[in-house]
Amino acid sequence: MKKLRWILGLLVLGCWSCQTTDDPTPNPQTDVVKDAIFSTMREWYFWNQELPNQITTADYSSNEELLDDIIFKPLDRFSYITTQQAFQNAFVGRNAGHGFGFAFNSEERLFLTFVFEESPAGKDGWQRGWEIIQINGKPIAEYQTSSGGYNFELGPADPGISNSFTFRLPDGSTTTRTNIKAEYQSNSVLHQDVFQIGNKKVGYWVYQSFKATAGLTPTRSQEVENSMNYFIGEGIEEFIIDLRYNGGGSVAVAEQILNYLIQPANSGRLMYTNKLNDIKTSFNDSENFSKLGSLNLNRLIFITSRGSASASELVINSLNPYMDLVLIGDNTFGKPVGSFPLSRYNRTLADNDVELVPITFATANAEGKAEYFEGFPADFAVGDSPQFAWGDTRDSRLNAALQFILDGIINGRLQQEFYRPSWEMIDAFKGLQQEFPSY
Repeated sequence: MKKLRWILGLLVLGCWSCQTTDDPTPNPQTDVVKDAIFSTMREWYFWNQELPNQITTADYSSNEELLDDIIFKPLDRFSYITTQQAFQNAFVGRNAGHGFGFAFNSEERLFLTFVFEESPAGKDGWQRGWEIIQINGKPIAEYQTSSGGYNFELGPADPGISNSFTFRLPDGSTTTRTNIKAEYQSNSVLHQDVFQIGNKKVGYWVYQSFKATAGLTPTRSQEVENSMNYFIGEGIEEFIIDLRYNGGGSVAVAEQILNYLIQPANSGRLMYTNKLNDIKTSFNDSENFSKLGSLNLNRLIFITSRGSASASELVINSLNPYMDLVLIGDNTFGKPVGSFPLSRYNRTLADNDVELVPITFATANAEGKAEYFEGFPADFAVGDSPQFAWGDTRDSRLNAALQFILDGIINGRLQQEFYRPSWEMIDAFKGLQQEFPSY
């Protein structure tokens, strides 16, 4: 998402581009709304030249069906429609649900990967590394679909919905917990620690999503600021940044992180550029680094996976011209494009609570690298180990990163044991939820 100040700048210059409605009652699935979606796409969509010249709105039973039909496939896997409140809530971490993620290990056993502290699951004490053996009384295998994926039938994220989970704990015991979905504030920092590796202090930071702290101006994350001050205070000499489950989020927060990570000597240099479609070129923009804090690192190690997308990839791409980067884990998702919400530019969409969030711009780093739709390849392919707690050096990806810092190489066994799951949690979601994936 484009940073807030840029969105506000567009808002001042923008105008209502479609017909308005005098009906005060939202009715989002009307032909008038579908016409507004189409006309707004023709104005703002990054691939606007690939859109049809006209459509018949009556041919579509829903706004989502319309959008899916007209987007530029296969490059666009990202455009979506939501509500204004859902969009605003997601980017400041106001969630609803159980509040956890999960992944399969190399033996196709399912484990909790993260648990948000204030979520219903977090308040019930759930932890990364717990194995899920049943959901609502059914073994995990019974939820596999004909396509090879999984549908765990947990229902929508609405408060009050309950599901039952049976876990095998690390000590071998089992427990069954009934958990009721509720609204909660999610945290982005899942873990932070400092290791002494040889004669070096190594920071380890697990960052799950780029979410701003509500009420802060300019837009930024208090969690990020607190973490960076912690690592600065510890005097770290190497930094491992774990983005393996980070689907993206706020570009403003990504910029905040980039400004902490860039070396002082490169402050003021080009961070990235963004490019809009052929009729919005006057809004093309660039962002320069503005150093925060005193970290002065020449190398960063990122732990990545196919769940690392969007703003995660923007951070990697923007730093690549200035630092030695090492990627350990798996290839990233591949999203070199971004979005901002368009209801503020169309009164029909705004009045009917339709938040249209299509791809509106592409980014490039200081060297012009822009198209990485296949993702960034991992330098060292190492499988996930969700059965171990955060910071446990038996976690294969963390272990590989620490090995690399100590010896400059990674144990061949870790790479030989690499596996790539055929289905990952990011595959279970689309649109807004894919950027902030959790159950």
